[in-house]
Amino acid sequence: MKINNHPPLTMQVINSPVGHLKLQASAYGLTHLQVVPEPVNGVNDQQLEAIEPVSAAEVNQAKSFVVQAIDELEQYFAGDRQEFDVTLAAKGTEFQQQVWQALKELPFGQVCSYAAIADKIERPKAVRAVGAANGANPIAIIVPCHRVIGKNGSLTGYAYGLEMKQSLLSLEGVK
Repeated sequence: MKINNHPPLTMQVINSPVGHLKLQASAYGLTHLQVVPEPVNGVNDQQLEAIEPVSAAEVNQAKSFVVQAIDELEQYFAGDRQEFDVTLAAKGTEFQQQVWQALKELPFGQVCSYAAIADKIERPKAVRAVGAANGANPIAIIVPCHRVIGKNGSLTGYAYGLEMKQSLLSLEGVK
């Protein structure tokens, strides 16, 4: 996962089995994947206004990341994909990036606790900070924060609700 200081250049909203997903990307990778109540202003594909001048090539590169992510998500929801290959460029602190990378390395169909993630990044006392980084994850599903459960095996909070978390875990074969 690349550290991103570049704003998204393109956005697309798609329908999925878990609701409408809004994907955004910069020329460096996918920057956001969020669940939204409905398509934003009815627009399903749009170029975002860049803060700084950008080239057509940069906009096309951003669009290619969104198209790749959509293709991979469709495969995931169809049960044909367990890992995502799209380049990610989420904006976050170095610590958040470490947590998100650890989440990316958590295999399909497996769950773990915040404490296990803290141990994995060699910060065993940072369990609460890991929870905060998990909650700040801007790329749902692809950075699988839904795979983090309570140490006792119970479902814990999820930004998009426990029903969606359970749906994603069920799709991955987690009971």
